Amino acid sequence: MELGLVGLGKMGGNMRERIRRAGHTVVGYDRNPDLADVHSLQELVEKLKGPRIVWVMVPAGAATQSTVDELGDLLEPGDVVVDGGNSRWTDDEKHAAELGLKGIGFVDCGVSGGVWGLENGYALMAGGDAANIAKVQPVFDALKPAGGAGFVHAGKVGAGHFAKMVHNGIEYAMMQAYAEGWELLEAVDSVTDVREVFRSWQEGTVIRSWLLDLAVNALDEDEHLERLKGYAADSGEGRWTVEAAIDNAVPLPAITASLFARFASRQEDSPQMKMIAALRNQFGGHAVESK
Repeated sequence: MELGLVGLGKMGGNMRERIRRAGHTVVGYDRNPDLADVHSLQELVEKLKGPRIVWVMVPAGAATQSTVDELGDLLEPGDVVVDGGNSRWTDDEKHAAELGLKGIGFVDCGVSGGVWGLENGYALMAGGDAANIAKVQPVFDALKPAGGAGFVHAGKVGAGHFAKMVHNGIEYAMMQAYAEGWELLEAVDSVTDVREVFRSWQEGTVIRSWLLDLAVNALDEDEHLERLKGYAADSGEGRWTVEAAIDNAVPLPAITASLFARFASRQEDSPQMKMIAALRNQFGGHAVESK
């Protein structure tokens, strides 16, 4: 099948390659002409046969809104727009309503996999009408990991990004737990090889995970994380998770505490945030700040 893909950065560029490896045609557009297959959204739409599917991978907020607006003027009834960025779920409802007035379908899709997704596949959480999901299913199948897991039709419009938001909230709390444990191990005199303690947990323990594997990778590169500044940004989804918890009266003490710990990292050179920063760089290629 054919797919238009808007946004060819770290995630989008690898997604284009993985979809092509599955035998599909991808026409990519990016503001950077060195990455793009076409030079405008109009050219992208013109190269696709109807009914078209255009997948958007641009930053949440104004960039996504302007892209959806422009596509709404270019696409035709029966076409489908997929927002695979990290948009807030409430924006999905707005986009679906706006495009629906023109007969254009909308699917929101939370995507997890970071810089490892090209080889390992991406976990996909989609929201939208079943008919629109079915139109995009071959692309979902190309992107997800091999096997039966890795894709879910989570519910109606907004459900995909809501599920990804909760996923990221859990990620915040898990990273914080590893970071706190690492700092405590580093603080005592009796433990002389913290890196190897972390490595020993990779097999046979109840806390083994891919995040633990990435922590070991980071410690192999910089054993005491001395080259990193104890600062970690937040993408916004941790905040949205806490806000949703408040709106729904659901207690999230661990996730909320992990979000506030990131705020604390902006006030001092926090050892815990060195590990958080290292983990974010390992799985997502997120920027780190050097001392």
